[in-house]
Amino acid sequence: MNENFKEIRQLMLATNKIDGVYYFFAKKLGINENKLAVLYALDDGNPHSQKQICEEWLIPKTTISTIIKELEAEGYLTLVVGSHTKEKTICLTDKGVVYVKNIMKEVYEAEQAAMEQTVEKFSSEFVTAMGYFSNCLCNEFQKRKL
Repeated sequence: MNENFKEIRQLMLATNKIDGVYYFFAKKLGINENKLAVLYALDDGNPHSQKQICEEWLIPKTTISTIIKELEAEGYLTLVVGSHTKEKTICLTDKGVVYVKNIMKEVYEAEQAAMEQTVEKFSSEFVTAMGYFSNCLCNEFQKRKL
């Protein structure tokens, strides 16, 4: 049962450190970490719904809703009702695109530098392995109704 305890603990500490660094960086930017995650989600150039962001980023629906309302009130996004669904699509305004690019610039630069250093020492396979592990872990927790 505990044969991989050391490795799992290392992964837990690493993921906690990654989560923490985004928290502190968001704070330096004057926003909270959930708002940073929403901006990150919206900056991929694809349409998103609140439900989709909630599910992909594991942020509570009420938190997403509050952030979306704030960003809409600030003029950074609009909500468009789809023709085949009542779910609204979140669209960045021109002002929102500029805002997100400014906020995310240093985040992406830091991530890129860290990725280059990591891939130089290890292969990019670690990304696939980490994604696989996170999916397996989610599945295992769901089996246990946790």
